[in-house]
Amino acid sequence: MKEEMAQVDIIRNGIIDKLLTISDKEYLMALLRLVNNSAVPNEKIKLTKEQKLMLEMSETDIQQGRMISQSDLDKNDLEWLKGSSLDRNRCKTTS
Repeated sequence: MKEEMAQVDIIRNGIIDKLLTISDKEYLMALLRLVNNSAVPNEKIKLTKEQKLMLEMSETDIQQGRMISQSDLDKNDLEWLKGSSLDRNRCKTTS
């Protein structure tokens, strides 16, 4: 049973990771409608100790003002992606 729950957690976390990368409002609204119309039982979700720790760390970050706006986060992501592509290009030319 624990192994099945671990697999469910892996799948759920993978979906969450993918959702966090989507910025298309229409696409997200369609996903929301899909989830809202799904027949999922109203059961309590038991969080793992790692999930609880992540939530506690998030609360601490918020309380201490360690936040970033979405637009600043997007800018940082673009800069990081540009740097990553430059690093890959350097590796290709030096090999």
